[in-house]
Amino acid sequence: MSEKYYADKNKSFFLKTQDLVTKLPSFCADFFIGIEMRTCELTRLNYARDILLFFNYLISTVPALKNKLTTQITELDLDKLKAIDIERYLSYVSFYTHDQKVLKNKERGKARKLSAIKALFKYLYKNSLINSDVSSMISSPKIHDKPIVRLENKEVNKLLDNIESSIKFNSKRQDAYNLNTQDRDLAIITLFLGTGIRVSELVGLDISDFNFEDNSLVVTRKGGNRSILYFTTEVKDAIENYIPVREFQLNKAGKHAEMALFISLQNTRISIRAVQNVVKKHAKLVSPLKNISPHKLRSTFGTTLYRNTQDIYAVAEILGHRDVNTTKKHYAAISESIKREASKKIKLRNKDESNE
Repeated sequence: MSEKYYADKNKSFFLKTQDLVTKLPSFCADFFIGIEMRTCELTRLNYARDILLFFNYLISTVPALKNKLTTQITELDLDKLKAIDIERYLSYVSFYTHDQKVLKNKERGKARKLSAIKALFKYLYKNSLINSDVSSMISSPKIHDKPIVRLENKEVNKLLDNIESSIKFNSKRQDAYNLNTQDRDLAIITLFLGTGIRVSELVGLDISDFNFEDNSLVVTRKGGNRSILYFTTEVKDAIENYIPVREFQLNKAGKHAEMALFISLQNTRISIRAVQNVVKKHAKLVSPLKNISPHKLRSTFGTTLYRNTQDIYAVAEILGHRDVNTTKKHYAAISESIKREASKKIKLRNKDESNE
């Protein structure tokens, strides 16, 4: 099973967080212990990164903190901050340079960074380490809903047909290269379209997570919960056609112990970035303007499932949404479309009967 993969990943997140905590004031170590029971390892790692970025900003811009190290910032220093200091920081992260890279944040990125600051200040205030929580005065950025981008049925058909084709790129060399990954790529994209699985969930799959007798798989969701998903014969065929190719590749490399379902050409578990590239590479040939990603294939599945079932709770369960309101928000427009089409089927006057 894939528990080892997720255990190793969480251990990596934990060690990275601990390394970042050494660059923060000592009270931050207590903060991370305090939130341990209600957050996952990845959330705490992101909090550590965001808090360190915030503290680096403070010692470079706030006069009273200049010439200090981030480890020397005290609770009293934070207690003296004003709301404008945090607001200026949120403006700063719109475009900033880190490790010689120019990074940018829009409303969602700023909201996440503010969330880390709010969590820290709330903890300090709750434990009487500061006299007031100035972060509570800052409103989170308004998040504008993004339109759902998905593939239409004819685009899905063309995408799958195109992957199965031996000639699809302008370069013979690239076509030859893609023949080596054709079965794997088809299995990956078919699994996305047939189950709505997340990219992080897909890369974590082991071959032992599949039961082909009842067409089911066990997937590890966000937060570590494990759920059973069911798939169609099309998905089963794509996976079963890929497995012998996978076995041949691993046997040739002497990697008999590898349990990951999807492997790279280096015979190791495929990465999230590699899967994203696989989807982008094939999708741009059939829909270059939509910029299709694994998440948009997930949206394609969710849209199809909702149109066929009109059951928002079933869609939420299968997609792994903890809150059905998340599902409603994403598929509200589709719901309106269904209602609009249904209203057109109501006839108040039957012309044939009126002529009798």
